[in-house]
Amino acid sequence: MNTILASRHLVVIRGSFAKELLELLNAALEADKVIPFLGPGLLRLGSAELSVPCTPEAVAAALNARAPAPSKICTNMWSVAQFIEQRRHRRTLQAWMAEIFAPPAAPTLLHAWLATLPLSLIVDSWYDGAMRAALAKAGRTDVVEIQGVTRANEIGDIWTKTYDLSGSELQPGSAAKTVLYSPHGSIRPAANFLVADSDYVEVLTEIDIQTPIPDVVKNRRINRGLFFVGCRFNDQMLRTYAWQIMKRSKGPHFAVIDAATLTKNEARFLAASAITVINVPLCEAADRLVGAGTAADGGQD
Repeated sequence: MNTILASRHLVVIRGSFAKELLELLNAALEADKVIPFLGPGLLRLGSAELSVPCTPEAVAAALNARAPAPSKICTNMWSVAQFIEQRRHRRTLQAWMAEIFAPPAAPTLLHAWLATLPLSLIVDSWYDGAMRAALAKAGRTDVVEIQGVTRANEIGDIWTKTYDLSGSELQPGSAAKTVLYSPHGSIRPAANFLVADSDYVEVLTEIDIQTPIPDVVKNRRINRGLFFVGCRFNDQMLRTYAWQIMKRSKGPHFAVIDAATLTKNEARFLAASAITVINVPLCEAADRLVGAGTAADGGQD
């Protein structure tokens, strides 16, 4: 059945309408008219067993296994990381995060397809580095990656660092055809992680006036919308960052999410942010985006 549902201004698109919208987004991505915003859920699209955690809760569990945190915070990644930093030092937290994300995360077919497109901006909101690996594997030489960095390791007004795909650090403000923006950091090339509550104190103080967001990101989002794939918004930190990166962008915005699993806070955020929910399984959405979904249309809507 083809349906478009609106609840408190939350728009949910299902059935063949959703499939047609994904085909339009395929064309929009190829034309560089929309910005892909990638979340950790994309890692589940790989055929092999996961090599790294693909949710904040899984990172919390991995950290908690190394240093048990109080039960009231043990499932919250940011709080567990803060607990470790306070009791074991920042170097220990850094080393454990690097250890947890050390195994290479294989790029999915969606990562590989995005790597071939002339996109101005890609946002990668997880630490695994799969999108970076896909761009490198595609032989791209016209890419820079801008990563968020913790102020704990810096002196001065430094919010991000810039790298090329070989791992060399570039001057701030360096740009290229494609900018890969990793606002929370990434395992490669330098194991930059924003993960503890303390990492976000100054960032969240400044982010409302957009100071921590690079100028090139601000400029390239103006005439585009964001397309969230593999993302959830079930934590205030995730919602805040998504909103601030999306802020002042033209839109429209879309997200592939199972609408039946939305929390009340997620639904409110999506509605308030005018993000249209495409209610299609992530694997099916990825297939259709890369052009492999057409042959699988045998089922009824």
